[in-house]
Amino acid sequence: MNKRLLAIVIIVAIAAVVAVIYLSMQGGTSTGTTRYDNVLADPSIIGALTSVPNSTLASVGIGAAGGRIRKLTSSPALTQNGKPEVLYIGGEFCPYCAAERWAMIIALSRFGTFSNLHYMTSSESDPVAPGTPTFTFRNSTYQSQYISFLPIEEYSNILQNNTYTILQPLNDTIIGIVQNTYPGGGIPYINFGNKTVIAGSTYAPQILQGMNWTQIVQRIGNANSTVSQSILGSANLLTAQICKATNMTPQSVCGASYIKHIISVT
Repeated sequence: MNKRLLAIVIIVAIAAVVAVIYLSMQGGTSTGTTRYDNVLADPSIIGALTSVPNSTLASVGIGAAGGRIRKLTSSPALTQNGKPEVLYIGGEFCPYCAAERWAMIIALSRFGTFSNLHYMTSSESDPVAPGTPTFTFRNSTYQSQYISFLPIEEYSNILQNNTYTILQPLNDTIIGIVQNTYPGGGIPYINFGNKTVIAGSTYAPQILQGMNWTQIVQRIGNANSTVSQSILGSANLLTAQICKATNMTPQSVCGASYIKHIISVT
């Protein structure tokens, strides 16, 4: 082998190694989209999610959203820092959590402000909607004058010895809240100040298959699309539950006729 050919072989080998390292850091590839696990989300993506026009939300209403909503009539108020607490428990591996986070970001952004949201994808090993593009609440922050938000991503999307690694273990207090409010379990688990609880996603994660974050955001903007009917319908459903916890404040959100209607039927 001459020196020139040897040099070419070495360069190609180095490029291949670099590519493998890069993909392993990003989590590999997902169906229809490159994965960017734990990469800070593009501000334009978050901006689009947190500024959906009220006219679009009103047009969708409850859309295609539904789920297991449990009313809590005798549970003590769940609060933090003097405000109703929205408690979320999920896992980065979970496709149902992956779907629900899209709607949660939209709904919670109507009451406060997120920062440091990172991209995430659900497990490639899950038989249901593997590699669903989403975000993670781990390491994010949320500020609101109306509610407190406690997000717990209990598990990662990384398999070790046939189980997902633990990120944020549940303490006894959280376990007690879950057992007292939704003993059947299931994630995502969302508790709205102990007024209502939703367990499981409010729409099917399969509708996000084969799309990346940009494509999903584009479809959210079209109120007639399946993605918009699902994600925005879910966001409105979650908004209504938050309004129950805040005693209908702020009026600019909770006073909307379509939110009042959802409250009346849930």
